[in-house]
Amino acid sequence: MSAEIFILFLNLAIVLVAYCSVYPKLAGNNANRIALFDLIASGFALFVVGSKYWGTGEQFTLLFLDTNWFWFTLICYGLVEAPIAYWYIKKHKVNLYE
Repeated sequence: MSAEIFILFLNLAIVLVAYCSVYPKLAGNNANRIALFDLIASGFALFVVGSKYWGTGEQFTLLFLDTNWFWFTLICYGLVEAPIAYWYIKKHKVNLYE
């Protein structure tokens, strides 16, 4: 399995667990709590990937750009999270303007 696929699946697993299990129980429809828990979840993804690739100098291909592990993980996390976050916001009627 390539490193890019590993990171994509890791991000997908973290986002699915967060939005389908953790956030409904701990954050509900509170946008501030969702943001806090999302910061923790994305930090966890960066920690896991960083523990494997920090200092290796390995490059990751993101469409036409070569990036390091940090930016690849962070950008892919955001891209994986966006549609699931949109679904969660609509389903739980999260008020983003509190």
